[in-house]
Amino acid sequence: MTGPDQYASVRYLVDDVQAAVDFYTTHLGFQLSTNAGPAFADVVRGPLRLLLSGSASSGARATPKDATTPGRNRIHLTVDDLDAEIDRHRGAGLSFRGDVVSGPGGRQILLADPSGNLIELFQPGR
Repeated sequence: MTGPDQYASVRYLVDDVQAAVDFYTTHLGFQLSTNAGPAFADVVRGPLRLLLSGSASSGARATPKDATTPGRNRIHLTVDDLDAEIDRHRGAGLSFRGDVVSGPGGRQILLADPSGNLIELFQPGR
């Protein structure tokens, strides 16, 4: 069994823990690790452990009131075929925040979870 010290962990404050678990496990390939809903759950994908903290969690309670909304930070997930991922997510009824952006390193688009936290889907340049 892999321990939490083998992951890089990121905490996202979410409005609905179960909706967040469903979103990340259904659409982005995360696996449920712990579910103490409605306060907290964590999901894992590769070396990333995403801590999903509802309003009753200690992580959310420790957050200053002026910092409780989603920010401009995001997790970054590398994909092999960005266009296929966009089609798959749109087919599932998900919407994106903006259009595809291309740069010297590759292409990316932003997806938001049910609470508005951002996920960057990134395809490296060839």
